[in-house]
Amino acid sequence: MSSDAELPPSRRSPLGDWWTLAKPGITALICLVAVGGFVLARPGSVDLVRLGLVVGFGALASAGSGMLNHYLERDRDRAMRRTRTRPLPAARVDFRATAAVGLTLVALGVGGASLTLNLLTGVSILLGAITYVVVYTAWLKPRSSWNIVIGGFAGSAPALAGGAAALGFWTPGVLALALLVFFWTPPHFWSLALLLKDDYARAGLPMLPRMNDPAFSGKVVVVSAALLVPPSILIALLGPVAWPVGVALVGLAVGFVAVTLPLWREVTARRARRGFIYSGPYLLGVVLALVVNVPLVHLGFAPRF
Repeated sequence: MSSDAELPPSRRSPLGDWWTLAKPGITALICLVAVGGFVLARPGSVDLVRLGLVVGFGALASAGSGMLNHYLERDRDRAMRRTRTRPLPAARVDFRATAAVGLTLVALGVGGASLTLNLLTGVSILLGAITYVVVYTAWLKPRSSWNIVIGGFAGSAPALAGGAAALGFWTPGVLALALLVFFWTPPHFWSLALLLKDDYARAGLPMLPRMNDPAFSGKVVVVSAALLVPPSILIALLGPVAWPVGVALVGLAVGFVAVTLPLWREVTARRARRGFIYSGPYLLGVVLALVVNVPLVHLGFAPRF
């Protein structure tokens, strides 16, 4: 599917521009992680209404955070070939309206989750939004090459929100899932950054561990992928997880290491692309494994909670 940056002007529309501003890809991942946290917290009794609420309000806050990200990065985006045709740098959408809608959606997501579910769910969503918009985008991204490491907590927050929505507190298994998503973000993003390092350099953004040393950065990608194995084991040990699901989680993490391992020897565009392409389905696979865990728990493969 073509991105907005690839569409000719005649095929762009105001609705499509607002859709782009909501960062639908990231929002979909946020919703997936929230589902994973919810079903991991209480696989023995999944309340679909509460699950729908946390996904819906989380999606609102994620879309709003995406708009605020676009608002803050509009000048940087003009400097990058990949992003200069986005709605704000191309002046197709008013940046003030984008900020206003973004703030409104975040408020609706946080407030709605707090009122209909519980305060901890709202706080979890708020922490994710603050990390992504303030800590990562506004503060760390233009200043530190390790920005994505700390900013990775924004991806962990939906797991916490899902767990809080299910039980009202964070279980050890949910915390382990949040740790897994935290460790997933660097190899996912750094694989992409290896492909786009020249574009980021033109914009003055330090998006790799060492912008002038791709060989070092490639090794860091492999190490960061290997860090996914321990939290995968922790989820299997600490959560109410059926043993086949635990095996699948560890296998998916080992697969990530195998896909990125060639970057240890040499960094090429093809090898970096493989790591990035695997990273999305990897996280989807983790969530699907946790969803499959629900019927397996009912069949007696794991303790009921």
